[in-house]
Amino acid sequence: MRRLRDMGVQGVPAASTITEILRRHDLLDPAEALKHAPFQRFERCQPNQLWQMDFKGHIALGSGRCHPLTVLDDHCRYSLGLAACGDETGLTVRTQLTSIFRRYGMPLAMLADNGAPWGASGNGEYSSFEVWLMRLGVRLYHGRAYHPQTQGKDERFHRTLNVEVLQGRRFDDLAHCQRTFDAWRQIYNQERPHEALGLDVPASRYSPSQVDFPDRLLEPQYDETDIIRRVNRDGYVRFKGQPVKLSQSFAQLNVAFRPTAADGVWNAFFMRFQVAKIDLRTDKPHSETVRHVSEHLSGMSPV
Repeated sequence: MRRLRDMGVQGVPAASTITEILRRHDLLDPAEALKHAPFQRFERCQPNQLWQMDFKGHIALGSGRCHPLTVLDDHCRYSLGLAACGDETGLTVRTQLTSIFRRYGMPLAMLADNGAPWGASGNGEYSSFEVWLMRLGVRLYHGRAYHPQTQGKDERFHRTLNVEVLQGRRFDDLAHCQRTFDAWRQIYNQERPHEALGLDVPASRYSPSQVDFPDRLLEPQYDETDIIRRVNRDGYVRFKGQPVKLSQSFAQLNVAFRPTAADGVWNAFFMRFQVAKIDLRTDKPHSETVRHVSEHLSGMSPV
């Protein structure tokens, strides 16, 4: 109905009228309606405070496979990127995100799951992708394991993409996919009313970030009171006479150590991000990776 009004159609019946007609003809199932009751939703209050990203499972092509990469603004569900990728490697993701960053600017943070290429698949280390984002000044949050609702907005976007674009269609190649994605993304952002936005379109609430994509990766800078060490090729540093394991993704980069209130316990930082807690109170120093797990929940309402 909102779409019809936006298109200038006169005499559109009220929602209550349509509901009553459907009910009169026994076309509404109360039990089914309960299944589609919306979850409670949580969202950031401004655009670009948090972007969600994920791959939406691969699809077969006439030649090869397509791995759709989706990037969505948490505040207004604006689709920042819908890319037809040939794989799910870190290099592919960085290439696509670079293009998005150049067009829309930099977000404050991003949200992804724990698997590759976003994380290091549970081995306790940071991935090269995470380090790349930190060098761009972007914090990467990971959804809690086995809680897909953490990325509910992107999950819901995937369902809509599947129903409106992918279902029952065949694509020749990646170029064919991308042309279709580009056309539908325009409709999704500019024309399709979104119930979670009060039937506004995502584009009506989105504006690009004021933080530009930097021309080069930032080098770490630390306070003069920090103890600075350079990570070797194996991911280790020598600290207080002890070898401390961090991550190979920090190889040839400087990290900073800062004392905590507990004697013998130190925090390790890369850029402005805490990446580990070091306990030197035992014969063997213990290094615990500090990961940024999001408590941010996003319900998947039927919109």
